[in-house]
Amino acid sequence: MHVIGTAGHVDHGKSTLVAALTGIHPDRLKEEQEREMTIDLGFAWMDLPGGEKIGIVDVPGHRDFIENMLAGVGGIDAAVFIVGADEGVMPQTREHLAILDLLQVERGVIALTKIDLVDDDWLDLVEEDVRAVFSGSSLGGAPVVRVSARNGKGIDELKLVLAEILKDAPNRPDLGRPRLPVDRVFTIAGFGTVVTGTLLDGSLRIGDELTVLPAGLKGRVRGLQTHREKEEIAVPGSRTAVNISGVNVDQIRRGDVLAHPRQYSATQRFDAQFRMVADASGPLVHSGEVKLFIGAAEVLARVRLIGAEQLKPGESGWLQLELREPVVAVRGDRYILRRPSPGETMGGGQVLDPHPKRRHKRFAPEVLANMAALAEGTPAEVLLQAARAAGIAPLRDVLRQARLEEAQAQPALTEVLESGQLIRLEGQTEKLSGDDLLIPAERWQSLSKQAADELGEFHKVNSLKKGMPREALKSRLRLDQRAFAAAVRKWVEQGLLQEAGTLVQSPGFHVSFKPAQQKLVDQLMSQFASAPYSPPSVKECQALTGEEVYHALIELEMLQQVSVDVVFRRQDFEQITRKVIAALQKDGTITVAQFRDLFNTSRKYALAVLEYLDEVGVTLREGDERRLNKQ
Repeated sequence: MHVIGTAGHVDHGKSTLVAALTGIHPDRLKEEQEREMTIDLGFAWMDLPGGEKIGIVDVPGHRDFIENMLAGVGGIDAAVFIVGADEGVMPQTREHLAILDLLQVERGVIALTKIDLVDDDWLDLVEEDVRAVFSGSSLGGAPVVRVSARNGKGIDELKLVLAEILKDAPNRPDLGRPRLPVDRVFTIAGFGTVVTGTLLDGSLRIGDELTVLPAGLKGRVRGLQTHREKEEIAVPGSRTAVNISGVNVDQIRRGDVLAHPRQYSATQRFDAQFRMVADASGPLVHSGEVKLFIGAAEVLARVRLIGAEQLKPGESGWLQLELREPVVAVRGDRYILRRPSPGETMGGGQVLDPHPKRRHKRFAPEVLANMAALAEGTPAEVLLQAARAAGIAPLRDVLRQARLEEAQAQPALTEVLESGQLIRLEGQTEKLSGDDLLIPAERWQSLSKQAADELGEFHKVNSLKKGMPREALKSRLRLDQRAFAAAVRKWVEQGLLQEAGTLVQSPGFHVSFKPAQQKLVDQLMSQFASAPYSPPSVKECQALTGEEVYHALIELEMLQQVSVDVVFRRQDFEQITRKVIAALQKDGTITVAQFRDLFNTSRKYALAVLEYLDEVGVTLREGDERRLNKQ
């Protein structure tokens, strides 16, 4: 399914021609009908010879409404460029042509309209002039069709030409991640909020969850229409009306984007390739303010020129755009920049990186080299850039971000994995699957260094702790549970860290006491050895060694604390447990008094140990007796 856009100077008959082609007059506003001048976007549709149904976006031609025009041409597959035969090439003819050229609209037809108002000699002169003006642009080879909407002459030929230029036009790819730049918002009684736009990159189905970006509002597809026909599924490339539940009409505006949750994120900065129009009135300067038009959005932006102080008319270069408001941008999207005042189209280009990590150093050689690689990159370079933008992500998300066809994606993926530029962080089988976690090599190196540094610093500050809690390291690395678990497994394999239960530690790390601390530890252990069944209390231990050393002994499993104030040497407690189990196996039960007599200790220790054994499931209490827990 394809979408055609009109273009051309005001009063050259765009809307009238659309009505003649389709039977639908695209001017819907009362003011448009009264003034006989298109002000906002209009929409129509038709069946071409051969049966293909196409959508048509009709744009205003007056210079005062050029920005409305820009909201409608971002998603078109071809153009019908209208030039009135009575006037020929006019200012907005040139500006609309420059915009389509910047957007790289390469399919189109030039319709010379109002031929009933001029003679053939004049018509030949106008056509010659039109061909000269269009020469060298993306529509330089477009066929010219002479038409009259008034008497119908040339209308059938125009339909045939449209069918011809679209017959080998590729369908929009279905990348499984739909996005619909909203160009119209309205409400219908009994249905609620409805938005329209040209659907890109994936299909929408009734019932799908939606997010409205950049605001992040949540909704659901209640209904779908294409060319006023109800659909269960809307496919990429179609003019689509979406009835949304859960979002009010005043919460959404032109320029917003509908998408599935978690598949896109808005940005307020992106890197781009840029080309100035040749007839711009002045240069584009660093830090200048511009109006950005991308998708159906219009926002103010600040230009950061990369590698230059200014770009003169006709020159090309690299930009980093800082946006006043967030937009949704995807690598490969085309955009237009205009001077805010006086209004003028300055140029446009292609998004290279929609989510750069930082503001670039403007003249750094590595930045310039990266921009060039992104602009002219191989599929492997495109895939790697997508992976860098994704960070740590499943393979399927990286492929969607790269926007590569499968035939390109598989060899590119093999190349970047075998070269070590992309690392498989997690996978269940030898064969790659879409759920496998991938991470760019430089991100992995940075993350690994951060993990090692965090552990080193932890051991430095907490020298008597056996290790760092896993959750603490996960939090500091800002990883989700899946990515962190996969990273830890790989670090253990690589010998970067080692696990100790719920703790992680640097390889080879062990707690070591300072000489003064070791002397106190030895003194404490002598006290335990001299009275293994009536040892010093927790408070006495801490009073001798200090709390930090005491807790280190617990963590090192040299001591076993069984109650608030009762603690044993580990080997003594294990011996006690074995003797209790043996007594129970022999006699069946044991009481506190029997325990006291067995170990020649006091009731305090006997009760503490038995209650602890109850708690950990070794024994079961029945009245004043304990039995072995046989579960």
